[in-house]
Formats: sequence, C-alpha cells, structure tokens
Amino acid sequence: MQTSFTPEQLADPHVAESEKILRKCVHCGFCTATCPTYVTLGNELDSPRGRIYLIKDMLENSRPADREVVTHIDRCLSCLACTTTCPSGVDYMHLVDHARAHIEQTYKRPFMDRLIRNLLAAVLPYPGRFRLALHLARITRPFAGLLAKFPALRPLQSMLDLAPAAVPPASASARPGERAAEGEKRGRVALLSGCAQPVLDPGINEATLRLLARLGVEVVVPKGEGCCGSLVHHMGREAEALASARRNVDVWTREIEKGGLDAIIITASGCGTTIKDYGHMLRLDPAYAEKAARVSALAKDITEYLATLDLPQMESRGLTVAYHSACSMQHGQKITMAPKQLLKAAGFTVRDPAEGHLCCGSAGTYNIMQPEISGKLKARKVKNIEATRADVIATGNIGCITQIATGTEMPILHTVELLDWAYGGPKPAKLSA
Repeated sequence: MQTSFTPEQLADPHVAESEKILRKCVHCGFCTATCPTYVTLGNELDSPRGRIYLIKDMLENSRPADREVVTHIDRCLSCLACTTTCPSGVDYMHLVDHARAHIEQTYKRPFMDRLIRNLLAAVLPYPGRFRLALHLARITRPFAGLLAKFPALRPLQSMLDLAPAAVPPASASARPGERAAEGEKRGRVALLSGCAQPVLDPGINEATLRLLARLGVEVVVPKGEGCCGSLVHHMGREAEALASARRNVDVWTREIEKGGLDAIIITASGCGTTIKDYGHMLRLDPAYAEKAARVSALAKDITEYLATLDLPQMESRGLTVAYHSACSMQHGQKITMAPKQLLKAAGFTVRDPAEGHLCCGSAGTYNIMQPEISGKLKARKVKNIEATRADVIATGNIGCITQIATGTEMPILHTVELLDWAYGGPKPAKLSA
C-alpha cells in the first residue's frame, strides 16, 4: 500500500511504525474470509482491509477520529485471525492498537459510552472491586430487561447477563507467596494470578498450582503484581496500560533477580498475548525496554510450559473433549497444537469444532460493548461445538469460558483443569454435576 506521510509525521515513532505496517498491505483481501465481523456483517469497512483504509486516511491526514472510524474500529474484536491469514505479514495488532490510542486522544464519545468504559476500566482490573460488582449484579439482575429498552444502556444489560449466579469464595491461590515443589525440584516459575479470572473461576489457578507442584515445579505468586493491562490497552488507554506493564515488569524482575525464573506462567491466553507484547509496548522507554523484553521472553501459557515437561502417556478416560482454541491462543500467541497434544496424552479424545478460527465473541469487554455482534458469534460458536457431540469443552481463556457457558449446557473447563485431574488431581466439579 502506497503511503504519503510527511517527514514531520514520521518523526513520531508510533506513526513511523504504523506507516511500515500499512506499506505491507497489498489489498489482497484474504483477511476478509476469516474476519468474524466481515463474515457476520458483510460490510467492507468491518473487515481488516476496510479498517486499514480508515486508519490510513485518519493518520495520514493527522485528523481526529470521527464517528464512522470509531464505529468500525470499535467493532473489531482484535481476534487477530487476519494476521494468521495475511500472506504479506501485516502487523494488524499494532496498527489497530495505535488507532485506538489515537481515538482515545482525539474523539469525545457520547456520555453513556464514556461512563460505561470508565466503569469497566475502574472495576474489572481490580479483583476486590470486581467481586463486589458481581455481588451487586446478583441483586440488580431482575432489572436487566428494563435496560434493554434503552440502546445506550444495553452494555449494562450485557454485564448483568454475563454475571454468574454465584460468586466463588476468594481463593488462597491468589495470595502472594511461594508454593514448594513436591519431590525433586525441576524448576521455578512465577504464576500470574490475574484480575477477573481468580474472581470468576479460582479453580483454574488452583489446578495449575496442584499440577505444577506434583511435577516438581516451585511456583511463586509475587507480591505487587496486578492486571496485565490488556483491558485498558484495548480501550486505547495507553498511559494506564503502560503503567500496569511497568508495575508487573518490576515485580517479575525482582523475582528473576531474587531466585531466578524459568518462566512466567499465564493461564488466561488474553493476558498472555499482552504480556508477550510488553517488550514492544515499552520499547521506547529506556528504563524499561530491556527488562520488558526479558519478561516477554519468559512469558509462557501454561500449556506451552507443560509441553516442555514431557508428561507421561495416560490410559484413555473414555471422555471426548471439544477443544476451543481461544483467538488470543491460536492467533495472538500462535499456540495451536500443544493444548490438544497434552489432552490426548492425558487420555482424552479431542475433537476440533468446525470454523475453529472464528471468535466466540468474548474478546475482553467486546461482549459487553458490542452485544448484538457478540451474540451472533456466540450462537455460531456454540452450534459448531455442540455438533462435535463431545462430553466437555476445553479452552485456555476465562473470557471464552464465560461467554460460551452462557450459550450451552455442555460443561466447559480450562484445559489445565482436565490435565490436573488426569495426572492425579481431583475430578473437576463441573464434571461431577
């Protein structure tokens, strides 16, 4: 794609990076075939190629974002299926990240939109606040139908619809401290406790800690870590996202220097995609660039790390698993085979749902802010999963678990919960119901 940025514009390193990305696009349109919003809506401007044109025009002309640009960028899930498909290597992720930051800086959203986004940014990254919000949601859920009558309040209805009927009690798995390995020590890792996941489903990290301990891995949950920053990052709130990244880089750097780390384990693939990008996010910060790159290099999804431990082959459990590969796993981190190979080695029969490349519609806060499109994608995903006639669904992202669970009666678990069970842990409660 030909560009016409001025030397003055290219003096901005963010613009210079976007210009390089734009020049790689050859207008081929391969991305449209795998873009969930284009497949759903059929609008060229709701495809990666269409959004690239909008971003190019906005940045080249150094103009503020307008309603049309914001509408179509907001509809992007950041699923990154387009990057997997693109034959030219267009780095769409970083391009749309820049566009969202530009929107945040130059566009004034309607009042209710600003209010809801501020609410999400102030609540979801903080486990205590999020837990309180979920308890309040249980009380206010009967009024969800009233909110549907007002389009601007529809995201609030979506929040109530997604809130669980019961909130699990706080788990010791999120408390800072070291967990000793059982038997001969094979490694030492840090575990990201996360923000939303330990509130919605603390059993995921509990299973991770049990399994790693039995495998001889010492685990530390460092004091001071917090949200990875992905939530505000995808809202274009770069200052907040970078502050989260710096805090976590400092925390993990202390652990690296204190006792060494073989890996930083992440059990939510959405967080993993962002943490693996810390090196890029902080590349312009001389005080953090090197440390952030080291942290990103150590970041590993739990299945990515387990694949290095040579787990034994187990006998068949007679259970069929439909494996849903989260977008942040398959497109963001390019981890496609490890989870399925681990499940097969653990004795499960694994089936791949049709259209596995398409997003389930969760995408961070997308199912709150874009409920209509998200609902269509969820229905399509659930239909394909149920067609496998599997006994259980496995995936590696809490957002997908929450989203898909609202559309099917099939039990859905994190992959590590099944692996923990197969290698000596307790049977997951969802399978005993």
